[in-house]
Amino acid sequence: MKKFILAASVLVAVYSCKKEESAKTGNATEVNAETPKSNNKIVTLNGGITEIIAALGHEKEIVGTDVTSTYPASLKSTAVDLGHVRSMTIEPIMAVSPTLILASDKDINPALMGKIKSSGIKTEVFKQEFTVDGTKKLIADVAKTIGSSDYQKLNDKIDADLKQIRPIAKKPKVLFIYARGNMLMVAGKNTPMASLIEIAGGENAVNDFEDFKPLTPEAVVKANPDVLFFFTSGLQGAGGNEGALKMPGVSQTNAGKNKKIIAMDGGLVSGFGPRLGEAAVGLNKLLIENTK
Repeated sequence: MKKFILAASVLVAVYSCKKEESAKTGNATEVNAETPKSNNKIVTLNGGITEIIAALGHEKEIVGTDVTSTYPASLKSTAVDLGHVRSMTIEPIMAVSPTLILASDKDINPALMGKIKSSGIKTEVFKQEFTVDGTKKLIADVAKTIGSSDYQKLNDKIDADLKQIRPIAKKPKVLFIYARGNMLMVAGKNTPMASLIEIAGGENAVNDFEDFKPLTPEAVVKANPDVLFFFTSGLQGAGGNEGALKMPGVSQTNAGKNKKIIAMDGGLVSGFGPRLGEAAVGLNKLLIENTK
C-alpha cells in the first residue's frame, strides 16, 4: 500500500511541475483564431487535457483545473486552481458549478471519482497512453467530447515537429531524476519520461522496474547513464549541476564523469498533449549536444 501511494504521489508531482516553471515556456501551441461558442463550464483534472482544450480554442470554457494544468499561463487568471487531483475533494469542484468534468485514468483518486459520479455532472475519464499515437487519440477524444471537429491540425503539428528529430548514431542512456525537496526518484519503464526519452532518440537508463523508485547509489551506478535529465525546477532545487554531481552514485557514472546534465520545463516534457512534438525535439537537440 505504501509503495502504491508513493508511486502515485510521484506521478502526480511529475505531471504538476509547478506553475512558475511552465509559465516560462515560450513554445505556445497555435489555437483557433475564433473561440467556438459553447455553454460548457469545464473542470479539467489533467494538464494534457487542459492544453488540448485550450489549443482547440475552448480555453474560456475552463472554470477549474487541477495543479497539473499549468499551461497556458493565462489560465492562472481565469480558472480556479482546485489543488492536487489525488487529494482533491468534491466541494471545490461543485463550487465552480461545472457542466462537464474531464480527467485522465492515470491520476484521479477513486474516492473523488465516486463522488463525481454521484453528483450527476457529465464526466469523461480518458485513457492516457504515453505514446505518440496515444496522445493523438487523446486529442481526438477530448475534441469530440467538447464538440470540436477541428483537432486534426493539432495532430498534424505533432507529426511536423517530430520530423525535426535527428537520429543519434549511438543512443545515449538517459537517467531521469525527479528531485523535489528531499525526494529523489528515478524513472523506470512505462513512465512518461521513459517514453519521451525514447521518442527523442535516447534510451531510458533504467528498465528493470516500472514507475518511479527512490534513487540509490547502487541503482545509479548500475544504470551508468550517459546523461542525467531533470526538470528545470528540480535541478535548481537540487543545487544546479554541482548539486546533481554530488547525488549518490552519480560521480561513478559516465554522466557524472563527463558532467552531462540537462534540464527542461517540467510541464512541457511530462504533459503528453499538443506540445509533445515540441518537447521531443527539444530533448533531441539537448541529447545531441551532450553526446558529441
